[in-house]
Amino acid sequence: MTGDDHNAAQSRGSFFGRRKGHKLRAHRAALFETLMPRLALDISTPVQDLETLFPNVVADVRLEIGFGGAEHLIAQAQEFPDIGFIGSEPFIDGMAKALAEIERHGLDNIRLHDGDASFLLDWLPAAALGRVDLLYPDPWPKTRHWKRRFVQAENISRIARVLRPGGEFRFASDISGYSAWTLERLTRSDDFRWTAERADDWRKPWDGFGGTRYEAKAKREGRAPCYLTFERR
Repeated sequence: MTGDDHNAAQSRGSFFGRRKGHKLRAHRAALFETLMPRLALDISTPVQDLETLFPNVVADVRLEIGFGGAEHLIAQAQEFPDIGFIGSEPFIDGMAKALAEIERHGLDNIRLHDGDASFLLDWLPAAALGRVDLLYPDPWPKTRHWKRRFVQAENISRIARVLRPGGEFRFASDISGYSAWTLERLTRSDDFRWTAERADDWRKPWDGFGGTRYEAKAKREGRAPCYLTFERR
């Protein structure tokens, strides 16, 4: 993301924070020169069919916004080799971890975006995805920072546009206030239906969900995760 892109993203209220963390080990740094160019999406060029982004035939394409340490992204790509996955993560440390795991496991069904996810959502074709995951996003707990939360009306509309009918938007957080914020805004949208029928539907993780390091930390600190699933009408 260029400086101009970063400023534009902030004006759109979708990306805030730092991109760099600790100095990368030499091999991980080198992956940005060797592996990243093969996996990075060029969102300056329109694409009509996401399946063409992958070397093998895929039955569906899913997106994870802000994949953090990439634990969930990598586990899903391993479990579902016939599904194409797009991972979006603006922070260098997270992208480096994803690249290292992709190389280690020889995965060819992941493509990456290292900038603001709202630009990626605008680039994706309409009704192109079967699922979008937003797992443990930054809750921006201070009231004056709530406008920085990713779940805003404009991003809900973006997600709705790229999901096909029957597709899912999945959200997880250990911050009850952000879960309530998300539930209120998604149930207010004409594009989505909350699928929960009983308390366990939001108290228990999705089938096959292995969690993330952020979830493990939340549980250690006594915070209960909430799992929300919304179906695209």
